[in-house]
Amino acid sequence: MNFNSFNLHPSIMSSIEKLGYIKPTPIQEQAIPIALEGRDVIGLAQTGTGKTAAFALPILQRLQGGPRGKLRALVVSPTRELAEQTSEVINELGAACGIKCITVFGGVNMEQQVRNLHRRPEVVVACPGRLLDHLYRGSISLSDMEILVIDEADRMLDMGFLPDIKHILACIMHKHQTMLFSATMPDNIKDLAEQIMHQPVTVRVDRLLPAKSISHALYPVPQHLKTGLLIEILSKTKTDSVLIFTRTKYRAERLTQQLLSYGHKVTSLQGNLSQARRQTAITGFRKGSIKILVATDIAARGLDILSISHVINFDMPESAEDYIHRIGRTGRVDNSGDAYTFVTHEDNTKIRSLERILGAPLQRLKVDGFDYSKTAPEKPVGRPANNFRPRRATIFSR
Repeated sequence: MNFNSFNLHPSIMSSIEKLGYIKPTPIQEQAIPIALEGRDVIGLAQTGTGKTAAFALPILQRLQGGPRGKLRALVVSPTRELAEQTSEVINELGAACGIKCITVFGGVNMEQQVRNLHRRPEVVVACPGRLLDHLYRGSISLSDMEILVIDEADRMLDMGFLPDIKHILACIMHKHQTMLFSATMPDNIKDLAEQIMHQPVTVRVDRLLPAKSISHALYPVPQHLKTGLLIEILSKTKTDSVLIFTRTKYRAERLTQQLLSYGHKVTSLQGNLSQARRQTAITGFRKGSIKILVATDIAARGLDILSISHVINFDMPESAEDYIHRIGRTGRVDNSGDAYTFVTHEDNTKIRSLERILGAPLQRLKVDGFDYSKTAPEKPVGRPANNFRPRRATIFSR
């Protein structure tokens, strides 16, 4: 099957061809025909499988034939990063047919968003809290909305957005098409779907399994040698762009500074940063001026950058699901990728759980020439163990 099979409008097809889309992914192949019929859809697929285009193309097909200058499609996203990414995809696919999409999320000037809304976009991609702000002040109306998409629904509920989602739904009184996309389908998502959807068709693709294009490896290493091992791997491995995950914001900032001191082009992405700094980091990483992005799980969803060749878990993720979301940033669509995870003895239980889900033992590797026998430095007497004060990370190498 190719995209011609969907009988999309020529202007949409021209954008598809310009962007180099060749063959639909499994979630696109199954979900798009159903969505084009106007039916409600529940799409269950792992991260990195092309879910955004699976709802963006049906939205554009429906909107290109109707009135312009009205908000006719709403996409609700859990994070600012995912909202920006989704809006970019919709604007790229809709460029030839003149459909406008904007983002609405917190942490930035609300008045600028109001001015953007005055441009009368046909699609809005929004985070729940700021969307409610606009609804309550009257700067957004959903009276003409025809399509509602709830993206990354499991993540949305994990972040505590269920009350906000229900408030948003209370503002939509008329009939509309609803699409819900998620990596997993826990009971609370099932309950939500039953409440808001009309005879939905469920499409499920490789639930809870990472893309087959990703190679996995574990690197057993003592905690105090992780940074040294990372620097050794980066010096010996051919990479394109590298995404490194840490457990805490503090560790992300500290590791960023350490990599900068070794001359790497690196920046960080974590929750304490302003939206402007987050966007600067993502833009630099996407364009290639930044080769390494050190991030917390804020980047585990929403970063759709095909050039990420390696994901390195500096810290083992808390769950197998978190692991799958993290490594889903590489090996996207038809590209291959590598996922390296640094593990200590304390991670053995998590490793066993992950291997059960993957259905096979993960390869354990060591780096030739690296000294694993170094002992941890003694902590200075009378001084706190963590006396490092992270400086503001820069996006330029020293």
